[in-house]
Amino acid sequence: MRCPFCGSEETQVKDSRSAEDGASVRRRRECSACGGRFTTFERVQLRELTVIKSSGKKAPFDRDKLARSIMIATRKRNVDPDAIEQMISGVVRRLEAMGETEIPSEKVGELVMEGLAHLDDVAYVRYASVYRDFREAKDFEQFLGELDDGERD
Repeated sequence: MRCPFCGSEETQVKDSRSAEDGASVRRRRECSACGGRFTTFERVQLRELTVIKSSGKKAPFDRDKLARSIMIATRKRNVDPDAIEQMISGVVRRLEAMGETEIPSEKVGELVMEGLAHLDDVAYVRYASVYRDFREAKDFEQFLGELDDGERD
């Protein structure tokens, strides 16, 4: 593992433990060259996933990109970070369990919306506004009307 501070490849694992309910391994490392300490996480990846965007372009699935979009939706909300991480892991597991290597971006969005609906209503609406490309206030109004009617995705 390359040191993020000096770039040296001589690092030592100082501590390993299970994280995310056993879904990953957290490792504390120390660089032999500069003495810097950092943490890495290892996760099982069942298969390489490719996302097919609405334009038809294909891109490798990026868990970190998914996490960033969810963090933006939940910003300044009182949502437990562990619950967010569990939701992200659940979305990834469901995508991998589909048995397909190519996943439409719409499916990823649907699973995220479903997860956010259970975590936080405001984050759910925030994510929906980007995912569904709300352009006017009436788009929010219509979506919120659907929420009131109990018609969550």
